[in-house]
Amino acid sequence: MADSNWYPSSWKSRSAAQMVDYPDQQHLQRVLTKINALPPLVTPAEIERLRFQITAVQRNEAFLLHAGDCAESFDACTQQNISAKIGLILSFSLILIWGGRLPVVRIGRIAGQYAKPRSSGTETIDNREVLSFRGDNVNGLDPNDRTPDPERLLSAYFHSTATLNYVRGLLTSGFASLHHPRDWSLSHVRSPALRSEFEKITRGLSDALDFSHTIGADSGRESAPFDRGGGRGVLGEIDFYTSHEGLMLDWEQAMTREVNIAGSGRSGPSPQQKGFYNTSAHFIWVGDRTRQLDGAHIEYFRGIRNPIGIKVGPSLESAELIRLLQIVNPNKESGRVTLITRYGAGKIGDHLPGHIEAVKHSQHPVAWVCDPMHGNTLTSNSGFKTRNFGTIISELTSCISIHAACGSRLGGVSLEFTGELNDEGFSVTECLGGSMELSEEQLGLRYQSFCDPRLNFEQSLDVAFLISNYFKEERLGDKGENSIYAALGGRKTI
Repeated sequence: MADSNWYPSSWKSRSAAQMVDYPDQQHLQRVLTKINALPPLVTPAEIERLRFQITAVQRNEAFLLHAGDCAESFDACTQQNISAKIGLILSFSLILIWGGRLPVVRIGRIAGQYAKPRSSGTETIDNREVLSFRGDNVNGLDPNDRTPDPERLLSAYFHSTATLNYVRGLLTSGFASLHHPRDWSLSHVRSPALRSEFEKITRGLSDALDFSHTIGADSGRESAPFDRGGGRGVLGEIDFYTSHEGLMLDWEQAMTREVNIAGSGRSGPSPQQKGFYNTSAHFIWVGDRTRQLDGAHIEYFRGIRNPIGIKVGPSLESAELIRLLQIVNPNKESGRVTLITRYGAGKIGDHLPGHIEAVKHSQHPVAWVCDPMHGNTLTSNSGFKTRNFGTIISELTSCISIHAACGSRLGGVSLEFTGELNDEGFSVTECLGGSMELSEEQLGLRYQSFCDPRLNFEQSLDVAFLISNYFKEERLGDKGENSIYAALGGRKTI
């Protein structure tokens, strides 16, 4: 529970980074009042369920998959895009389950990830200085539409609602069961050796699912299609959670509700306890630019019951990290904090071991998640912001190895990816490499992101196969060289 000195607006007494300057404050307050009166997007019971499942991640009994867009756009709130994103998350998690034999906790960067932090408040476009684009919930991408508009916050609420409503509908109507490995095409894999490795995994996964069906896991009512009265089956009953960066504190405050803590008072005569929940998402995280110890964002984050993420980069000293944990989780509650590391492939060896040792010494329970994307961004010779697939998986595999060497274990991965396809069935072309060997000359073919470059469908499955194969070899005691890692262009790990 939050202490008596905390309340949803107590952050306003602190210095706030990345705040938006709205020219019409009265308009902003009217919109925030309206948002505060609207229904929650998620429930306290769902939030508490996620905390319980993250506790399992902290005990190495589950693996966390955090994935989706760098920043959502209102225009991308379509049936096709949402279905593609959820389908990719389901396929990815199925591959992980096969290799690791662990449940996967699925958290999407979806239904609210509209805002984006910026290093500067202005930018120059066509020799004209304009306000920076801060995301669809603040202003427009068009240089002539850069004035912050409070109505966009209200629009973000309804776009998030529409997205979440469709996601819930998909996941309760048999959509998950459609993503069977026998339907995955591996025609994009150029290397015959790599395609053979992938086919081995998909055959084994398909065989396991067929076996579960044969012995009766999908017998009786569950064997019928959902739309014919059937149950959801082995793949159909899954949990899915939403998340976004807790950047816009006015919005976060407006979506915060004080209610009875789900499950409190259930085991005895003690009265139910109250707590504050951010009801805009199940999970929110604080970024590198806003995690100041005495700042407004940490003040807000310390008082909500949601599980929270903290981005951990090379600029964060070990002592500061422990102080952060003491502020946001003074009682060392399980399931509360996830540390999302993002160093860069060339820096991870200098920083992660010290952070692991400091956290172990502090005895703070955390889930360790690797973000191999944000520390590995570059600009191509053709001017596109991109990432090299080999560098991404190098940081990921180094992270796994360092955790093992330090007596720790990586508990999850955070990726920016998309399953979007165009009308001809082609994926986006934003990151270099992978099994499809995407070249710099091909970046312009279908570069769609207005924020950071994302892995496409094929590259995302590459990562899933890589992690799955690692966990399978670990489980079976095979410490040989990971052939998939080498074939995908990974560098020598630390």
